[in-house]
Parts: sequence; structure tokens; C-alpha cells
Amino acid sequence: MIGQRCFRTLACLLLLFSLTALTGCVSTMQPCSNPLFVRANNCEDVWERTVDVLHAYQFPIDRENKLDGTIESKYKIGSGVLEPWHADSATFEDRLESSMQTIRRRATFMIYPGEGGYFVTCEVQREIEDPDHLLFNSPGYATFRETTPLQRQLDVVIGPSTPDGWIPHGRDPNLEASMLSALRHALTHP
Repeated sequence: MIGQRCFRTLACLLLLFSLTALTGCVSTMQPCSNPLFVRANNCEDVWERTVDVLHAYQFPIDRENKLDGTIESKYKIGSGVLEPWHADSATFEDRLESSMQTIRRRATFMIYPGEGGYFVTCEVQREIEDPDHLLFNSPGYATFRETTPLQRQLDVVIGPSTPDGWIPHGRDPNLEASMLSALRHALTHP
């Protein structure tokens, strides 16, 4: 009986320690301002390090435009507590929120020249899932009914800026600061 209690206590402590260690609660990077000023002579180095940071956070690149100085990522579903290897949830609270509610993020970097270097701006937009719009996606709804004929609509429809099923939830300042800190570290410690 005492052995079982000790085993349960040890298992609970081990689980608590592993969850705390794996969630990335402790960060050694210092916060930085947005936009981040980078002292560099070559825009190509700043551009490539920015793309490297997006890849490190596992954001797939959607569009790059060097003339405009913008790099946009595709949407990425936020990582939860059980996915500590993904770094897109910057704090434990963000990770816990992503575990309880489906959240997706999209990162946009803007690079423009300044005096003696470049300014790098990071914007991360969050959207939460709207389950009311997803009720029609059940497997039973996808089956064809024999009583109604197949109807095709060939009209072009211009939809809303946000697809159905997602609600804009503002910016994610924690992830923005984390990505800019990683970029600053990548540029100062090549």
C-alpha cells in the first residue's frame, strides 16, 4: 500500500516535471521592439535569416516579394501542450489556449531600409475556429441523397477575406517578440 502511494507520487511528479520542461516556459532570449532595427549592409542576409526564422518556427512560406520587402506565411494550426516541439505557442498560456481551442496563426515580416541598416517588422495574426460553421462537415452530410438531382453552380463567387469557420482574434504579441528575438540572435550570432 505504501509502495503504491510512493509510485503514484513519483509518477505524478515525473509527469509534472516533464510537462513543465517540455512546454518551453523558460526563455533565455530578451524581448525586443517591433520593428527591430538591424545593423546590416546586405539586405540579402537579413532576408535569408528572416526566412530561416520562419522555417525554424515551422511556418510554410506563402509569398515572398523582395520589391515590397514582405514575407508572408501560410496559416499554421497552433501547437498545444502535447506538442512541445512546435515553437509557435510562445508562452504556456498560449500553448494551453491552443490545447483548448483550435487556433491558427499567420506571420508577416516586412523589411525596409533605414539609416545604417534595416527595420524588420513582424505581425502575427491569430484566428480561432468557429465550430458553428463546421457542423455541416459531418460524414453524414457529405453523402449524396438520391431524391435531389445534382445541381451545378458555375457562377464565380467572391468570398469574405476570412474563410468560413474562422474568427479573427487579433495579433499575437508573444510570438512576434519571440520571432524577432530569434531573428536578432540569428543575425548577431551567425
